Amino acid sequence: MERYDFRTQRLYVEGALAEGGAIEPDRSQANYLLNVLRMKAGEAVLLFNGRDGEWLARIEPQGRKACVLRIEKATRPQPQPADLVYCFAPLKQARLDYMVQKAVEMGAGVLQPVLTRHTQVTRLNLDRMRANAAEAAEQCGILAIPKIGEPQALEQMLAQWDPARTLIFCDESAGDDDPVRLLHPLRGKPLAVLIGPEGGFSADERATLRALPFVTAIPLGPRILRADTAAVAALAVVQAVAGDW
Repeated sequence: MERYDFRTQRLYVEGALAEGGAIEPDRSQANYLLNVLRMKAGEAVLLFNGRDGEWLARIEPQGRKACVLRIEKATRPQPQPADLVYCFAPLKQARLDYMVQKAVEMGAGVLQPVLTRHTQVTRLNLDRMRANAAEAAEQCGILAIPKIGEPQALEQMLAQWDPARTLIFCDESAGDDDPVRLLHPLRGKPLAVLIGPEGGFSADERATLRALPFVTAIPLGPRILRADTAAVAALAVVQAVAGDW
C-alpha cells in the first residue's frame, strides 16, 4: 500500500469524490471535526469513500454544528480491494468490535460471519460492524472498506464455497505441525481464514472441514487462544507467509 499522510485527519464519507466537489459530513462527523478536534476554516481533511481514492479537502464551517468540506485534489488512487476473506463465528459486542477493527487492519477484504454449533451470538448489528470497519480504515490509511456478508450457517457457506479459494481452518486440535510449512505452498493463491467460536468447533464440524479438498487445517501454537486473539494471530501468520506482507 502506498504510504499515506498520517498527520492529517482522515474521514470516511458516502458521497462521490471529485475535484471541485463538496461533501457535507453528517452531524456526528461535523461535531467531531469542529468541536472535538476544534478544526478551523481552511484546515485540511483527507476524504475517502472506498471507491474514488483519497482526496484533500478543506473545512468550511457553517456555524458551530455543521460544515462543508471543499474538495481540492486527489492524493492517492483507489487500490484494488483486498482479496483475503475472513470468516468468523460472531462474538459478544466489545470483542466483536475489536476483532472487526483488527481484521480490517490486517488486510481482510471480506468479513463473513459464520454460525456454528457452539456460536453464542446469532444476532449481529451489521451497521455497527460497518462503522467499526470504517473507523479502522480511517485510522490506518486504508482506502478500501471490506464487504460485510450476512451471517451464514457453516454448512451453507461450505456448500456454496468456490473450491478455487483455499479455506484455512484454524483448528485448535491440529497438533504440533508447523503452520509456516503448511501455508507456504498457498502463497499467491486466493485465501480465506476461518476462526471458530469461543467454545470451538464440534467434532462433526471439524471432521466435515478436514474432509473437504479446499480446506487446509493449521494449528495456532501450543496454547488455547481466545477467539479475538486467534483472529489476530491467524491473520498475521497467513499474511506473513502466504499473503501480501
